[in-house]
Amino acid sequence: MSAVETDTETDERTITITDRAHAQILELRAVEDDGDGLGLRIEVTGVKGADFTYDLAFEPVAEAADDDHRFDDRGLTVVIPAESVPNLRGATLDLPSASSQGGLVLRNPNRPSTPQLGAPMDLKGTTEEKVRQLLAEQVNPALAAHGGFASLIRIEGSAAHISMGGGCQGCAVSAMTLRDGIEAAILANIPEITEVVDTTDHDAGENPFYS
Repeated sequence: MSAVETDTETDERTITITDRAHAQILELRAVEDDGDGLGLRIEVTGVKGADFTYDLAFEPVAEAADDDHRFDDRGLTVVIPAESVPNLRGATLDLPSASSQGGLVLRNPNRPSTPQLGAPMDLKGTTEEKVRQLLAEQVNPALAAHGGFASLIRIEGSAAHISMGGGCQGCAVSAMTLRDGIEAAILANIPEITEVVDTTDHDAGENPFYS
């Protein structure tokens, strides 16, 4: 039975909740109004760099969608939207290793697929928002394997000023990456931009790709 086909509770668990995380979640739910009717909703909301972003919240179990995946874990109903199930399968919800840290930690073995630079994207918002979305969802996942990232510094007219950092700072091929990869991706997806300006200090760093 597929995890995304059921609209009732099932024994098939998409994620594992550790004992200590489970205890804390129940404590938090106990102080909520109508806590007995609340489930823990876990959703993949997007991509940041090489990782997914998540939203965890208590929501009434009765409001779960028909195609949501639901399962009971020791008196706690966990609700996962159907589209999030493949990206959460095998994950573990736990407390941070350091006792001084608060909150919960979702350890997920799954990673977003790395889109090909220049692949068409459905971007929305202002020109600046489109550039930032392209960098976050297409460019930076590709650079993350080298510990690098690209940031939008500013938009001036039809020019996007981009800087590369992390593992790309001081890298011998970072200028080429910006020119051939990032610039091509931006120009292909955002017609409002006709020029990409490299503001990276390529003389800084110690060629971390090859150190």
